Amino acid sequence: MKLKIIAAAAFVFIILLLLARPYLVFVNKTLKVSIIKALFFKDSLKTYDDQVNILMMGIAGGKHDGPNLSDSNIVFNYNFKTNKLTTISIPRDLWSATLNDKINSAYAYGEAKKPNGGGFILAKAEIEEVVGLPIQYAAVIDFQQFKELIDFLGGVNVDVERSFVDKKFPIAGKENDECSGDKTFACRYKTVSFTQGKTNMDGETALNFSRSRNADGDEGTDFAREKRQQKVFQAVEIKLIGLAKKPNLKNYQKVYDIIDKLVKRDMTNQQAAIIARNIVLKGNFKQERISFSEDFFTNPPLGTAQYDGLWVLVPTDKDYTLIHQYIICNLKGLSNCEGLKNKGKKD
Repeated sequence: MKLKIIAAAAFVFIILLLLARPYLVFVNKTLKVSIIKALFFKDSLKTYDDQVNILMMGIAGGKHDGPNLSDSNIVFNYNFKTNKLTTISIPRDLWSATLNDKINSAYAYGEAKKPNGGGFILAKAEIEEVVGLPIQYAAVIDFQQFKELIDFLGGVNVDVERSFVDKKFPIAGKENDECSGDKTFACRYKTVSFTQGKTNMDGETALNFSRSRNADGDEGTDFAREKRQQKVFQAVEIKLIGLAKKPNLKNYQKVYDIIDKLVKRDMTNQQAAIIARNIVLKGNFKQERISFSEDFFTNPPLGTAQYDGLWVLVPTDKDYTLIHQYIICNLKGLSNCEGLKNKGKKD
């Protein structure tokens, strides 16, 4: 009887192994991830106080004006102890005295000085000063290719908080079009609009929703756009998790090929696997978002010589002390964080 049980168990094990083998090969050969190392070792991942910070930037890419300017700057903080992922949105129009320009130019300046690496070095240094946290890794997404991923996923479901219309959404490739002498340069723009409520967006629509910055009212602010970008990223994440739960090697290969093409990063798949392992095995995974309102910043008059005449944002306390305190307060899950926001408003 025991021999029959052992034989049956061995048979089941062999069948499971044969079924799993293609996926194991995919992980090892395509992703270049050692499952043994991912499960039992953590030394290859740079961390600080059991946390890792990854700067994610979104660039226009393609034929857009300023293709390496980062329209989106989000820090992903993952805490190994609490199994919590926190996203921190950084306004693109923050002024950098070091760069003598907006902070969204850091990646572009870095790449211009040292292609294929300089952008990450400079951008991480600039964003570290803003958030008050060491940033170990960085990644940049080409928004033009991001559309391909969303379309492959069948679109994403996004909850539009407020209806808005943007009549000056730039058309790619027409940034310098003279518009046959039209002094308003109307041919450079198109109108995009969104209606409040849950909406399924294809890649083009999601990109427009994320990048719109000329709407009337509250949705025309940098802060509103950051919230919209976080919503799109979260919606993509939900779709990717849903895809991962349905074993399909062809889909896995396709989505990896797309992501590998659109995301340039200085973190290896092996290092990313260490984070994935902890998320799965630790249990009770949590996600939170930190975004900043205008209460934390002042907006100097347009044309101010000190800021090269640009429309910029500067912290209310002239440095980032209050912002650092607000981030730490939220990361620790304290209860008085909104009081810091009010302090910024009063000052």
